[in-house]
Amino acid sequence: MENLDLNRLPKHVAIIMDGNGRWAKEQGEDRLFGHYHGVASVRKVVEAATEIGIKYLTLYAFSTENWDRPAQEVTGLMTLFVDTIAKEVPDLHKNNIKLHFIGNLSMLPDEAKKALEDATQQTAQNTGLSLIIALSYSSRWELVEATKKIAEKVKNGEMSVDQITETTLSESLATSAFPDPELMIRTSGECRISNFLLFQLAYAELYFTDTRWPDFRKADLVKALLDYQSRERRFGKTSAQVQTNDI
Repeated sequence: MENLDLNRLPKHVAIIMDGNGRWAKEQGEDRLFGHYHGVASVRKVVEAATEIGIKYLTLYAFSTENWDRPAQEVTGLMTLFVDTIAKEVPDLHKNNIKLHFIGNLSMLPDEAKKALEDATQQTAQNTGLSLIIALSYSSRWELVEATKKIAEKVKNGEMSVDQITETTLSESLATSAFPDPELMIRTSGECRISNFLLFQLAYAELYFTDTRWPDFRKADLVKALLDYQSRERRFGKTSAQVQTNDI
């Protein structure tokens, strides 16, 4: 922590929480065992992000592709989501954390939908960390939905094709209320972004670690942030231009 520059933190960190199943297998347990232990990592990372001063934290909890997993695992995950939200929301609210959920939430069981709605309402007035949970989420799905919204506006005469810009698309995404992530972390050694925030991660720094998600803690987050701060973010400019702007 002493080496972390608190004035150069990314406002928004996104995490692909990978490795629960492999971690469980290494313990000789079933996949759900790993998911249950992954909840502890979520708690610790949210606490650390709040302490450090991160403003937005997006966690990739469940993709639309995950619906194709064995029925027992999917059912267990849905139960885990509902139980975890019920247990954690009081503490999140007490710590001034605001919950958001993005994704094709219509696919969720009714009990899960109700839990998400209640959690969102309970924390709606909080002003601290914005905790964004990507649930039943797919970036390609999100882009298709955004395209439909824009097409509908053109069809209704609310805008012309020539008026469509990057901003138009960005404002039509599920993340329109948040800044784009500057840092994306993926655990468990996989080096891909797996249909996660494809548009929003255009200029994010990508950080991959072999640590399984159930073992990921504050020290691992700090390590990723230090790596982020060691990089020069040029956005297409030269180093000389960036250094001149810094001056």
